[in-house]
Formats: sequence, C-alpha cells, structure tokens
Amino acid sequence: MGEQHGVIDEFAIHLRLEKARSEHTVRAYTGDIRGLVAFAGARGVAVADLDLALLRAWLAEQTRRGIARTTIARQVSSAKTFGAWAAREGILAADPAVRLQAPKSHRILPHVLSPEQARAVAQAPVAAGDQAIGEPPSAMQQRDRLIVELLYASGIRVGELCGLDIDDVDDSRSVIRVTGKGNKQRTVPYGRPAAQALAGWLRDGRPQVATAASGAALLLGARGGRLDQRMARSVVTRAVEAVGGPAMGPHGLRHSAATHLLEGGADLRIVQELLGHSSLATTQLYTHVSVERLRAVHAQAHPRA
Repeated sequence: MGEQHGVIDEFAIHLRLEKARSEHTVRAYTGDIRGLVAFAGARGVAVADLDLALLRAWLAEQTRRGIARTTIARQVSSAKTFGAWAAREGILAADPAVRLQAPKSHRILPHVLSPEQARAVAQAPVAAGDQAIGEPPSAMQQRDRLIVELLYASGIRVGELCGLDIDDVDDSRSVIRVTGKGNKQRTVPYGRPAAQALAGWLRDGRPQVATAASGAALLLGARGGRLDQRMARSVVTRAVEAVGGPAMGPHGLRHSAATHLLEGGADLRIVQELLGHSSLATTQLYTHVSVERLRAVHAQAHPRA
C-alpha cells in the first residue's frame, strides 16, 4: 500500500513540475488515480499489472454509479496521463491507456448575462457592509468592484485573476499579462471602467490592506495575503444575486464576456486568443450561445417568428 502511495506522490510531482498543471488539476488527477488503484487493489491487481480491461471495468463502474460524463471524461484523461508517465518511468511494462476513449459529453450551453445585466453587476454593492451616501468606498469595496470589472472586461479565469501581480498590469496600454494553463502567457486588454477600478484600488484601496507579506500580488484579502479563489467566487456570486441575475460565479462572467465579444462582431480566433483556449473548438461553444440568444430575441420580436 505504501508503494502505491509513493507512486501517486511521484505522479503528483510529475504533474506539477513537468506538466505545469494547476493544484486543482493535480488534486483531481491524483484523486482519480487513487480511486483507480483502490479499484484495482480490491480485485487483487497491483499497479504494475494495470491493463486496458481493468481500466474499462473501472470506468464502467463509474458509469453504473451515475457519475457525470464530464467527470468520467476527466478520469479518462487522468488515466491516460498516468499510463503514459508510468510506462515511461518503467512502473508499467506498457501504457494500457493508449486505446482508452472518453465518453462523448453533452455540451450544456452556459448561462450568460445580457449586456445590461453585466453593467448592473459591475455597479452592484458587492462588498460586505453598506456604503453610506457620500462616503468613499472602503478598500474591500474597491477590491470587489475590481474583481467583477476585470473578470468581465478581460474574460480571464478566476485562477488567472488571483495570480496577477502588480507588474502584470500595463496601464499605459490598458492590458494585463496573464499566466494561463500550462504556464502559457498571453496579453489581454481591458476597458475604461476596469481601468478606473484598477487605478482606484492601486491608489487608495490596496495600500490600506497591504502588509510585508503581500509581495507583488495585485489583489489582496482582508489580511493582506494574496486573494484566494473562493473569496473571488463569493464576490461574483453576491454581485450577480444583487441584480437578480442567473446563478453564476466567475466562469459565468467569462462566458458572458466571450458571448458579448462575438455578438459585437469579434473574430472567433481573436476571442480564442483572449480566452487562452488551445483549441478553436472550445471557443466555438460561444457561437452556439450567441445563436441561441439571437433565436430567442427573434422569436419574441419578429412578427413571423
């Protein structure tokens, strides 16, 4: 059992250092492989003896238990990544996952805000505590406003937002340098409202909460540490709820930004670059969102709909 745990620990190191995967992905993949190893162990199969038949039996068990297709697709990816690594390291004689195939997932169109709702969310009272009329916003209110503005203005992921440093901001060109999946960097522009929120935070808000431990982090928690993703999600959820929008977190703002860009005439490949998608097919999901919204408007407004 200890040897199996050692293999999983080494696999986690491989994901972090060689694959440059996020901690979220490392936890998900190692959790999947831990489940696979337990499944194999219950059947008397050691890690070194994993084969295609057992992998398929493991996935069939997930299906029988009603696990979502998207989760099973990730488990297939985990198994493929593990199999290739273990074969290369000599832990397995051959990679048993080469012929493993993920189930086709049913793509669900994401909820998106209308442009009017997005403007309302950006102006919502997103920080805890009411701001008295005529009183300047608190540091946390400035930060929360910036969270919402930057997520919607740039379409970046919440992890990318929380990872921003002050030096990643080029206010002269109104762009930010974003480090995305696989440590790939890209440059993303932001608009005037986000620029105003950013200037206010850097000038007035951040200095109030920054400590010696803050380092170069752009966005900070109440105690001065780098903002964590859970707090960013909470901020967005409250802001959307405040204007009566559909239940969503930071990814909903990302979906909304992409959809509004395409509806405004942006080229699909430009949107792909802005979002940091490695595949154009991923970005094409948003064209379907736009079509659905156009159809809804047509059905409501056209006399012959």
